Formats: sequence, structure tokens, C-alpha cells
Amino acid sequence: MPAMAQDKYSLRSLHEEIDLFDRKLAHILRFEEFRSDADRDAEVKRLKTKRELLARAARQMVHDGIEFKASELPRSFRGEPEAAGTEGADTVAAEEAPVTPRKAARARIASPYAGTSLDFQKGLAEYKKKKSKA
Repeated sequence: MPAMAQDKYSLRSLHEEIDLFDRKLAHILRFEEFRSDADRDAEVKRLKTKRELLARAARQMVHDGIEFKASELPRSFRGEPEAAGTEGADTVAAEEAPVTPRKAARARIASPYAGTSLDFQKGLAEYKKKKSKA
């Protein structure tokens, strides 16, 4: 069996497979019906074992210095400190950005269409004012 190439594309594929196994586990635990709890536990154990092998391989590739984007991480990896420390610029930029609610951030940004015929903010404000009077 040929060895798997260790590059950023194979790491991305590993991350996608890990995310798939996470979704399979969640589905089994929430929705799948089994004859007994022992059958469910056996299936969960089997999937967790496969997932852990993939996760170990992905962590090793990251440890070896293969670069990746934070957006490509499986959801279950996004809270892990060792994965976050090796990302590089993506992590630094994400950590330095202040966390603000989306509505507040949108309200502060001026529209690039302000003052043109494409600016809908003035018409929207008038509409809301008219509806509140009625």
C-alpha cells in the first residue's frame, strides 16, 4: 500500500473525514435506533476508534509543520490549544479582532452606497417610522 502524501491537501482531507465522523457520531447518539444499548455502545466505540486514528494522524501532520487554515479545522478541533498555537497568522488575526455582536458591527460601518440611488437606509427608516405610527 503506498504511503499517503503529507501535504496541506491531504491534511484538509483528513480534517473533512474527522468532521464526517463527528457528524456520524452525533447522528447515532441522537437519532439512530438500536436493539440494545450494548449495540449502540459498540457502534459508537467503533466510530470513535476510527476517528481517533484520523485525529492522531492530523495532529502529527500539524506537528510536522504542514500549514492549514483555521476555517478548514473540524468543529471538534476548533477549541484545542495545540492546534490553535500552530496555525500562524490566521490565529493571531482571529485572536486580536474584538468580539462584537454582528448587529453592532453592521451599524457602525457606513454603506458604500450612501448618498447614491442605491442607498436604501433612508427609505427603510421612513418606512419604519410610517409603520410605527400606524
